Amino acid sequence: MDWTEIIVRIPSKDIETAENIAIMTVPYGIYTEDYSHLEQEVLEIANIDLIDEDLLHSDRTTGKIHLYISPDDNPAEAISFLTERLCTEKIEYTIDSDSCDVDGCLENWKKYFSPTNIGEKLLIRPIWRDDYQANGRAVLHLEPGLAFGTGTHETTRLCLETLEKHVFKGASILDVGCGSGILSVAGLLLGAESATGIDIDALAVKSSIQNAELNHVSDKYTGITGNLTDKAEGTYDIITANIVADAIIMLSSDIEKYMHKDTVYIMSGIIDSRLDDVISALPKSLKITEQYEDKGWICLVAQLA
Repeated sequence: MDWTEIIVRIPSKDIETAENIAIMTVPYGIYTEDYSHLEQEVLEIANIDLIDEDLLHSDRTTGKIHLYISPDDNPAEAISFLTERLCTEKIEYTIDSDSCDVDGCLENWKKYFSPTNIGEKLLIRPIWRDDYQANGRAVLHLEPGLAFGTGTHETTRLCLETLEKHVFKGASILDVGCGSGILSVAGLLLGAESATGIDIDALAVKSSIQNAELNHVSDKYTGITGNLTDKAEGTYDIITANIVADAIIMLSSDIEKYMHKDTVYIMSGIIDSRLDDVISALPKSLKITEQYEDKGWICLVAQLA
């Protein structure tokens, strides 16, 4: 079945705001073309000053955000949402869309996903890339598919870095909105004893199970299709929720049922304009112990008071 590719063109100065809107539109399968700081970024990342001629002649004033809409979703709704939010932010834009086969979309997207160091102990390696050096880090081999998290977005990276600070040998993890299972698998590779991932999307759960198998931790991982915690049981040492603010607000209403006195509750995917809403929705029995920010995205840590 064909997927729909949506291409949003915006001034480079508005890339960050537009990316935030795009990730709210379809929080998967997007990539950004932004060559406004090409030379500087190449020098910082690769320490070389030789750049492909085609890239050198790329438009530096305009960026492109590519979004991919699955056959099960309505592209018109995504375009309508993008249009409304971009107009609200007074961003100049053009939007084009076309159908593309999923294999073609995947190949296009894969070019932009490289091995990535996260925090102090983890390296995320897409399975089609062999050009990496672990340098003592735990290597998370990832096949995200088109529709699931890769760890490169600020929300997931913040959550992974925070998880690394709190995971310990023998810990149990509940990963709400597990997507590709990246948080669960990372936690297991970093020493956790068990992880349960829950997602409303059955395809996401299937992807998370495959990634657990790929990293040889499937005996410690359980993937469940369900809405938030409606199929969770017991209490956990660590609870992660890398989802949107509204879902975190709903989740937090009864999250205490799954916490013991030392449980760490990690919330990410919160855009800064919604921070107060999320904090206000937390039960009074919870206290915020840590807060991290990256490019307008917030990660919170809470524990029982």
